[in-house]
Formats: sequence, C-alpha cells, structure tokens
Amino acid sequence: MIPKGDSHFYSHRFTSGVLSKSDCHLKPDKQNMTFKQFFRSRIESFGNAFRGWWYVLQTQHNAWVHAVVATAVFIVAFWLQLPARDWAVLILTVTMVFAAEFINTAIEAVVDLASPQKHPLAKVGKDVGAAAVLIAALAAVVVGLLILGPPLWTRLTALFGA
Repeated sequence: MIPKGDSHFYSHRFTSGVLSKSDCHLKPDKQNMTFKQFFRSRIESFGNAFRGWWYVLQTQHNAWVHAVVATAVFIVAFWLQLPARDWAVLILTVTMVFAAEFINTAIEAVVDLASPQKHPLAKVGKDVGAAAVLIAALAAVVVGLLILGPPLWTRLTALFGA
C-alpha cells in the first residue's frame, strides 16, 4: 500500500526496473517540510511500525514463544535483582531475537509477493531468514545461561539447601 502523500514518489513508471541518478527528482522534498507535516509523517511512521508489530504477533507463532520466554527471563532477572549492566545485555539480546523474527517475517512476505509459485531461490531466502532467527535464539539462550545461571544457581541452592 502506498503511504498517503507519497503517491507522487511511487507513481514513476519503471521502464528499466532500476532508478538512475537522473531519477533523484523523485525523492520527496523533506527540506521544505513544515513542522506540522514533519510531525504528521512521524505519527504515520509509528503507525506503520505498530501495524507491522501487530501483524507479526497475529501471524507468527514463534513470536509468541519468544514473548513468553522473554517474560520468564525478565521475571527471573527481577527476582535475582540483577545489576543494570546485566539487564542491558538481556534487553539487547531479547531485542535481537525479536528483530530477527520481524525481519524474517518481512522476508517471507516479500518472497511470497515476488514468487507466488514455489521456487528454489524463494525457499533459500525463507530458509536463510529462518536461520537468522535460530542463530539469534540460540545466542540468546547462551547469553541467558551466562547471565542468569550463576546467580540463579546460588539462589536456588540457598532456598533448597542442596
């Protein structure tokens, strides 16, 4: 869907399929934008981002798995009273997993649009996107064990006297 106000930018007919340097006039003029236009465009951008976020949550079951695991990690981190540095690493790690999931969803949507029929390269694109999520999730598990493991072990042995 073409964003409102940008139809002049997207209406260019591609004859070669590639923009050249002479097509620079197609870029919207951002330097003469009023404050009101700037503010409205930021609101629209946030709206687009939230619609994308909602789409991922509605369509990607793994995003829900990530959300449940992230919530559990944050609850345990709160219980362990981790220092700010550890919280920062955990938050960045969880963010990395969600970003990979969101990018993978975008790749899948674009591949489905570009290649409605099954094609080996479409499969490669989707598989590589899924691999990125897997790598991010595995790294998150390692980071979680390194950060949560020792204080959790100490707390549990104190509670249950192992």
